[in-house]
Amino acid sequence: MRSITSCIAATVLLPAVALAAAFEDDAGRVVELPDEPETVFAAGHPASILLFTLAPERQVNWTRGLSDASEALLPERAAELPDLGRLTGRGDTANIEVVLRADPDLIMDYGSVTETTADLASRVQERVGIPYILLDGRFDRIPSTYRRLGDALGLEERAGKLASEAQRLLDRADALRRRVPEDERARVYYARGGDGLETGLPGSLTTEALARVGGINVADVAGEGNLVSVSMEQVLRWDPEIIITIERGFPGRAAQDERWQPVQAVREDHVYLAPDLPFGWFDRPPSVNRLLGLEWLGRVLYPEYYQGDFRAEVRRFFRVFYHREPGDDELDRLLDRALPE
Repeated sequence: MRSITSCIAATVLLPAVALAAAFEDDAGRVVELPDEPETVFAAGHPASILLFTLAPERQVNWTRGLSDASEALLPERAAELPDLGRLTGRGDTANIEVVLRADPDLIMDYGSVTETTADLASRVQERVGIPYILLDGRFDRIPSTYRRLGDALGLEERAGKLASEAQRLLDRADALRRRVPEDERARVYYARGGDGLETGLPGSLTTEALARVGGINVADVAGEGNLVSVSMEQVLRWDPEIIITIERGFPGRAAQDERWQPVQAVREDHVYLAPDLPFGWFDRPPSVNRLLGLEWLGRVLYPEYYQGDFRAEVRRFFRVFYHREPGDDELDRLLDRALPE
């Protein structure tokens, strides 16, 4: 299958769609949109999750297939949507012919807004004749992004409810951070990779949630960027109180590995696995799913300052954003190895 970048030079024309209004996307591109587009193609995985939370009935695709475990936690509509590949990101797997067969009224992407993504959006739109908008994926922009997407789809009321709920969760994280005294802030290492020696740097997309709840990222001197490889000697020197990870096998391996056993978090059994269903709660994909990670991190890092019923908050998030509330057994499985005893 040719990728979108290799197919972009092909000129393909679609019948004109009745356009209603100009929409300025977050790249500053003015795009003429159809009146309440009925079918929407998500260009990347973060976009597909955002779209599913707002308008699953209008979504035409996932950009990667869902696992059986993910599908079991979502309404039937999730399993009905085909995996058509992604237009953006590393190793883009969709092509123009795939988009044309899906015949959407609108293409949308959500995430980093750069000159590169804006140029790709404009070129795709020009060739296929389908409006293509870009929305900013920064964490603190989630409420406004919901409202903007709601405006584009003619779903202002539904988008407003999701925006308000997203803001509530951001505000809860901010309130928790303010309650925790500076000298009680948790020193945290984020372990990625099979050996746990890849981590996210402060200020990076991967650690936005950690910063929001007031966790101290011990890798603050490891360099600049998003992800970085570190040495065991660095981790030992940092000696974090808490380790969080998205790697299922890591907690068990760290407990058995003599290199990790001197680390305070490992000695005291404070290594926590971030839940990852139906989508990752903490890190990836970098979409609205990470809002739930704020609640989880608050409960893990600061149980004495966390306020509210955590399980009730998880159920509420699923009900509002994923359109299905998990049962008690499902919730138990979701939270396995995820919380302090």
